[in-house]
Amino acid sequence: QGQFVESGGGLVQPGGSLRLSCAASGRIFSMNARGWYRQAPGKQRELVAAITAGGNTNYADSVKGRFTISKDNAKNTLFLQMNSLKPEDTAVYYCNADLTYWSGLSLKRGYDLWGQGTQVTVSS
Repeated sequence: QGQFVESGGGLVQPGGSLRLSCAASGRIFSMNARGWYRQAPGKQRELVAAITAGGNTNYADSVKGRFTISKDNAKNTLFLQMNSLKPEDTAVYYCNADLTYWSGLSLKRGYDLWGQGTQVTVSS
């Protein structure tokens, strides 16, 4: 079964940078990356950055100019480069994508799948 492994979160001072990765694992045929979301304590999950199959991107106003979403189709991996981090960026970050994967001899499709989340804490 296809799933994601997220990495790159941690504790960083204001103004610092982090790079999140979301790698599909399993017998993956292809990945259609959708984007990165985040959820801060007591708040709803929100879309941070989106990417289309063709590579077009869109960002929440709060992160424009600071975050960059990208993907490596050959490695079935989604990235989020976060610069000039602020305390209000503190949240658990989740990747979201569709996966096509092998299950036995059959190809199966998983839609709107989520990573396990990685904690980003911005604090001095």
